[in-house]
Amino acid sequence: MYDCIIIGGGHNGLVAAAYLAKAGKKVCVLERRHVLGGCAATEELWPGYKISTAAYVISLFLPAIIDDLRLREYGLNILPRNPSSFTPTLDGRSLLMGPDKDLTRKEIAKFSERDAEAYPRYEALLEKTAAVIEPLLMQTATDPLPLPSTWRKVGLSKRLRDGKALWKLMGALKTLGTDMPEAIELLSGPARPILERWFESEPIRATLATDAIIGSFTSIESAGSAYVLLHHVMGEAGGARGVWGYVQGGMGGLATSLEGACKDLNVEIRRETPVAAINVSGGQACGVTLANGEELSAKRVASSIDPHWTFERFLRKGDLPDDFLAAVKRIDYSSASLKINLALSEPPRFSCIDEPGIGPQHHGTMHVSPEIEYLERAYDDAKYGRPSESPVLEMTMPTSVDTTLAPEGKHVLSMFVQYAPYKLQEGNWDDIKEKFADRCLEIVEQYAPNVPQSVIHRQVLSPLDLERTYGLTGGNIFQGAMTLGQLYMLRPVLGWADYRTPVNGLYLCGAAAHPGGGVMGACGRNAAWEMLRDGIG
Repeated sequence: MYDCIIIGGGHNGLVAAAYLAKAGKKVCVLERRHVLGGCAATEELWPGYKISTAAYVISLFLPAIIDDLRLREYGLNILPRNPSSFTPTLDGRSLLMGPDKDLTRKEIAKFSERDAEAYPRYEALLEKTAAVIEPLLMQTATDPLPLPSTWRKVGLSKRLRDGKALWKLMGALKTLGTDMPEAIELLSGPARPILERWFESEPIRATLATDAIIGSFTSIESAGSAYVLLHHVMGEAGGARGVWGYVQGGMGGLATSLEGACKDLNVEIRRETPVAAINVSGGQACGVTLANGEELSAKRVASSIDPHWTFERFLRKGDLPDDFLAAVKRIDYSSASLKINLALSEPPRFSCIDEPGIGPQHHGTMHVSPEIEYLERAYDDAKYGRPSESPVLEMTMPTSVDTTLAPEGKHVLSMFVQYAPYKLQEGNWDDIKEKFADRCLEIVEQYAPNVPQSVIHRQVLSPLDLERTYGLTGGNIFQGAMTLGQLYMLRPVLGWADYRTPVNGLYLCGAAAHPGGGVMGACGRNAAWEMLRDGIG
């Protein structure tokens, strides 16, 4: 008998397990795959090459978790990227951006003095807005709307907590002052008109716009797309606010450090142990049944996998109220992301910086998105069920700062691609993914001619592969789209934003819950707090 069984050994599941164990609870983590970390994993796909197969950079991971669980002592080392962004253009110019404000201003001024003057003001607005939003990520979402009494009985203590949290939020919003209209637009509006109002040069517009759509099946003209622009200035895991970094040894280094903390806290971790069902008796979660038929008992069960699997696959008919199950079935898992992992014999050699070896252009994200209309045309293809003819590419080469990932003189390149729609108008991804990857390399060749012939090994993960490998319904990397209708009090569904579910003793602790996707750890940490509040054990 465990106090809690955690389904899924991704970073959120491991964070939840560690906090529960730290409070003296007996915890077991069940992971379907042979490797921990979920999407934040490192795998040696080819001898000597350590690949961050899915997630590839880190910034939003909460520093409080790093400190609370002493993850640095267990080997976590985050290497900052400086510069953090590089955008080449076909006319021989390029744009470098990063934490060095003087460098960024000079680089932007190559395209527009007006934009160089506007950029610090733009970042200041983002930082001011993010200061209001970030505390919301570190605490349980409130349920402020009047809900039908048949849905859920909310106790006085929760109502008081929610009221206090909303009062604090109102106070924080007040600090925005005259910037409040623009801040609200950032939280709810489309990215394109905001960026076009702030900036006139296409490289700066397009570079910033990729932040709004990466990982999502949405247009830069869609309401709510501007919200992700805030991630540009959020998070301190890279060593300073808004600085994104690489985990030394690959993203799996985070899971390795969490595993070390869990083991010292006596968490039992079982790999290659798929779950077949969540067991419920009298409306109370009481354990799980494994794929091999073995049953494990627990006082609480927490799922770090998505709602489709948790509620539609693992529970039996009658375990959930009809209205809740209907809401779960409406969750949007739209996806258009594809990942290409490469082993290279040499770094990309860009035509605009024709120099051998590693340079500042290789440290951060290398963008292939020369103008804002390029992003919109890429989306236009995908909305009709076609892979983008000219896709948006975000490339990272962590070997530019971490030499432990590849044999001497060799490199690994991660290519995150938009848009590759999960639902195709014609054909299937198993048949076309390699041809689409060839097209992506053709696009890269226009900017860095040496890349195609320098490829030693290649892995292509289509949206269908992401679904099959990582259990991501529809290939959605966030366990549900991060759109306005699926954030904060509406995540995963209205009325159940506090990690609890209609099944007593069953909780969500993954990205399906508030605050959603990204390598934050907040979902696991917040869920553990709520479980402890409920008197687990």
